[in-house]
Amino acid sequence: MRADRVFAYGAAAGLIGDLLLGDPRRGHPVAAFGRAAAGAESLLWRDHRGWGALHTLVCAGGATGAAALAARAVRNRPAAAVALTAAATWSVVGGTSLGREARAIGGALAAGDIELARERLPHLCGRDPQALDGPGIARAVVESVAENTSDAVVGALVWGALGGVPGLVGFRAVNTLDAMVGHKSPRHRRYGWASARLDDVVGWPGARLTAALAVAAGGRPREAVRSWRADAGRHPSPNAGPVEASFAGALGVRLGGTLAYGGRVEHRPVLGGEAGREVRVTDIERAVRLSRRVSVLALAVCAAGRLAMGRRST
Repeated sequence: MRADRVFAYGAAAGLIGDLLLGDPRRGHPVAAFGRAAAGAESLLWRDHRGWGALHTLVCAGGATGAAALAARAVRNRPAAAVALTAAATWSVVGGTSLGREARAIGGALAAGDIELARERLPHLCGRDPQALDGPGIARAVVESVAENTSDAVVGALVWGALGGVPGLVGFRAVNTLDAMVGHKSPRHRRYGWASARLDDVVGWPGARLTAALAVAAGGRPREAVRSWRADAGRHPSPNAGPVEASFAGALGVRLGGTLAYGGRVEHRPVLGGEAGREVRVTDIERAVRLSRRVSVLALAVCAAGRLAMGRRST
């Protein structure tokens, strides 16, 4: 079986597995990688970019190398290769768990239990929940659903189409390292620089595909394109900007504004402000549904692209 078909069948099976099962409560491979990366940080940490780059190389390079060896071991066994691709896809995508967490917070807000919503918000994003009221929490959830649609699903599928199992695993490793050390805390301002910059690079194609698919699937294509073009470049993140702006336009809401992370306040530009309104609790469900449509379309686009690449190479 050709490699392009292996990816198409395996990625479809893995995404279906995620849709049906979500993430396991225990023993998740990404959690195991996170523990290993934390152990490596405890040994390597210095307040220096070079040591941080070494940490990125050891962790992301090690995970990608192990995935390449596993893929090589099954390359002449089509059924095993499809199974490995399916397992890797299921391990690295997280769309279903993302939707479950978002809906749980939305349910708490709808029931008027803002304290429960604040308690659950850190499971989804790094905002300071005590600084947020109900609309602020709803906005944080919608922004997290948008950004993580790219980080937790679409970006992985793009790199899987380009690089097979090593691409899937390598993308998730880089993205996880960025979440662990890529933020601008005093400890990680220098040490996490390499992980943050590498995440910007590998996240670039997935973010643009996510934004384009949100335009196609959101039901408000003109508004989504207008928001993407007008607002994305003003966001401090080169990848979150297009995604959040296109989601804002597609949903007809305003995202961005003043945010609080661990005691640090950021004043970000408003996305979708020209025609958008304040986020409501009901917009959380709309964002989750849009995220799922984008994920399914991303699978179709990536599988079709990989099949087209395979036909051209034969």
